[in-house]
Amino acid sequence: MNNPKAYIGPDDEVAELDSAWVLAAKRGRPPMPSPLRKQRVNIMLDADLLEKLRASGKGWQTRINAALRREAGL
Repeated sequence: MNNPKAYIGPDDEVAELDSAWVLAAKRGRPPMPSPLRKQRVNIMLDADLLEKLRASGKGWQTRINAALRREAGL
């Protein structure tokens, strides 16, 4: 099996990580290119609308973004 993670050995065991590996390791995701990043904005919404959107569950902000894109014709 070809494993892209260099710290996993052929026996699927995690190799001992040395200080060089730890120093080279980076935390988190790589940054997105500027044109793909979303921008933070403030918007005033009616309380009942905001309550309904939040009640729709996780991802409500993403759904608002999609609805605005559809309305704008993007």
